Amino acid sequence: MRNPSFETGMDRILRRRIGAGQRVGLVSHVAAMTRKGFTAAEAWYRRSDSHLSALFSPEHGYFGSAGAGEAIRSIRFPHWQIPLHSLYGARQEPSPAHLRGLSLLIFDLQDLGARCYTYLSTLVGVLRAAARARLPLIVADRPIPLPYLPDGPLLDPRFASFVGLAPVPMATAMTPAETALYLQKVWDLNVDLEVVPMRGWPRTPYRGPDWPPWVPPSPGIRSWESAACYLATVFTEAVPTVTCDRTGLLPFQVFGAPWIKAPEVIPMLEAAHLPGVAFHVHPFRPNTGPWAGRLLSGVRLVITDPRRFRPVRLSVFILATLQKQYGKNRLWANARPDFFDKLYGTDEVRLALLDGDPPAQIARRWEPGLRRFNHLRSSILLYRPA
Repeated sequence: MRNPSFETGMDRILRRRIGAGQRVGLVSHVAAMTRKGFTAAEAWYRRSDSHLSALFSPEHGYFGSAGAGEAIRSIRFPHWQIPLHSLYGARQEPSPAHLRGLSLLIFDLQDLGARCYTYLSTLVGVLRAAARARLPLIVADRPIPLPYLPDGPLLDPRFASFVGLAPVPMATAMTPAETALYLQKVWDLNVDLEVVPMRGWPRTPYRGPDWPPWVPPSPGIRSWESAACYLATVFTEAVPTVTCDRTGLLPFQVFGAPWIKAPEVIPMLEAAHLPGVAFHVHPFRPNTGPWAGRLLSGVRLVITDPRRFRPVRLSVFILATLQKQYGKNRLWANARPDFFDKLYGTDEVRLALLDGDPPAQIARRWEPGLRRFNHLRSSILLYRPA
């Protein structure tokens, strides 16, 4: 049903004139769009009752075009001549010098609700920096594609890195504002935090017709569907024998390799009866990598019920299926085990796969941690399902 009253947290901030008279630092990017089609930064710059003094950008840069892992340098923002501080390069959180002279810090990023998507780690750094500087922080909220079921192992502190800093599962099922409240609670952060929730969002995984325009928050997240499938195939970043067509038309929604035959793999995945997802043969040609231009027999993921879909569980079934059908050596050749463990926040998943443990058994091992997480998560949720 059309809901004309939907507003992001940023839309509500602007309408309510929150921050009037303040010297504002804004952590944002071009994917943070308002209902009127402005970026959050442009909307703030146009305000006559406050001063946008500094911008801060996450991985992929303010303009969202830098590649994964590409260091971003700080610059003067074009036309406005204000500093644009990179939080993905020499520094990964604002420095005291960056915050000097500001009276308010605002965080507004289009996140995915995924621990290893580094915007969550950027939020961690911003929370810590605001606490140290005793600077008020507002987190403006936005929807995420999978807001129902947390999934995957909790972070083992031994594997903490910038692709996993927070004590949460891989799929958090929390919006940015909910994540900020959760971290403030579990870490007992002494930070002057205000969250501005969305209006008219009934915890739905479906994009509404009156939402702000979709702008990719990074080159590989071209669509809402790619965002929803991200955690199911992000393992390919550490297992390069398989590609998820990251630079193609359906990034993270397909996977393949010259040695994978989709008609063999799909029946094996279907036999697992994984809820909320279907599989289709989908030939594709990668644009980059060792198989650029080569036609691969790909498997396409289609989320049929996002309320039941568990992407991390699916990723383990995909890996176990490929290993069973084609062998460990073929799957794990040239793998980056250290990075794989950082993505999953533990080495238990990789080691269990190599031991040949059944994927359902591997997933069951993270259920006790998920139950503990859900107990805390339920106390800070801002929205209830329709």
